[in-house]
Amino acid sequence: MLSFIVVALLAHASHIQCQNLLHHKLNIIILAGQSNMAGRGGVANDASTGVPTWDGVVPPQCQPNPSIFRLSADLAWVRAREPIHADIDAGKTDGIGPGMSFANAVLTKEPDFGPIGLVPSAVGGTTINEWQKGEFLYEQLVKRAQMAQQSGGVYRAMLWYQGEADTVSQEDAELYEGRLKTFFNDLRSDLHAPTLPIFQVVLASGEGPYIEEVREAQLNIGLQNVKSVDAKALPLEPDRLHLTTQAQVRLGEMLADSYLGFMSKSLTSNNAPINFSSSVLRSLIIAQLFRCLWMILTF
Repeated sequence: MLSFIVVALLAHASHIQCQNLLHHKLNIIILAGQSNMAGRGGVANDASTGVPTWDGVVPPQCQPNPSIFRLSADLAWVRAREPIHADIDAGKTDGIGPGMSFANAVLTKEPDFGPIGLVPSAVGGTTINEWQKGEFLYEQLVKRAQMAQQSGGVYRAMLWYQGEADTVSQEDAELYEGRLKTFFNDLRSDLHAPTLPIFQVVLASGEGPYIEEVREAQLNIGLQNVKSVDAKALPLEPDRLHLTTQAQVRLGEMLADSYLGFMSKSLTSNNAPINFSSSVLRSLIIAQLFRCLWMILTF
């Protein structure tokens, strides 16, 4: 009987002063790297002008979803829609990337996951040196991620796709592994997220002859909670550098599978039968119930 009264009171209070906790707790997914993360799917040079143009085709897997948001260039949460890096990868022609496909795939497979807040931060043509601590891109990435968290979000993962620009020089290719490790370690430290899951895409292409050297460095990274998703078999645009739209869709789905599989294993590593989405949802609902009950008793 008491439980019935509490539920009734909570239902009534929700119309007065209780807000849904899930509406505010965004699951933050950081998107960083260079052009294949920013998205060049559907981008080709215009036959008459030679100017890169996006064909405007948005596959069903990349359509807007009321539960998917993105942090804009001016640090405001807005409804996410393609191309999601349009105001971040400034001065370039952006198309389809893996971000929206990833988010939609996660929500399709885990309907109770909660709202997703994408933090696009990728910039085309950038080397790993430009992502080192103290450099503009690094500081912007940290600033945007911290703002996302401070607005009520929770870090869930970073999706990282970069390295094509480091295939030009043999020296850069040889130093890539150490520079990448430094970047990952510094970022986790500055975000106060030492175990932040990072899902890096292993190169499908490159701007120079040292693609295999960079791929090997990525595959041998050897850091905790850094998982690799290989893009090598995915189809490329005619420029032989950028993934096609359908390849980006597939990559997003591959990243989603890797992310959900990793989270499921990490939460069941003690052999307890814990369900990822339901356990998180249950905790949030319990917290909301106590919050609303307190508001009723002190109203």
